Amino acid sequence: MDKKIRILLAKPGLDGHDRGIKVIANALRDAGIEVIYAGLRQTPESITEAAIQEDVDAIGLSILSGAHMTIFPAVKAKLHESGADDILLFGGGIIPDEDKVALESSGIGRIFTPGTTTQTIIDYIKSSIA
Repeated sequence: MDKKIRILLAKPGLDGHDRGIKVIANALRDAGIEVIYAGLRQTPESITEAAIQEDVDAIGLSILSGAHMTIFPAVKAKLHESGADDILLFGGGIIPDEDKVALESSGIGRIFTPGTTTQTIIDYIKSSIA
């Protein structure tokens, strides 16, 4: 039997809007992915610690606050410092196209914006982790 994919979802920073990430969490669970939801107002340090402790394959961040150009690189740096470069970091939110391109080209996985189907996200995770 294949190992079940484990993923940590988190809302970093001061953004308190969590409806979207909860929809994603439910869709991922329905697709057979094990989801750990870290909750609101997480720091890059707490996200990285939780991801390592939970032995996840991926981290998904939802950022609507505009802090994406700070938070994604900070989490990526913490993963690197911890020797956890093998954990896929991806996310979504209200992110301008030029920032999306910059983040993805810096080694962050796919960035999903409003209107993306949950199946697109599921397919991305399954193909990236497989």
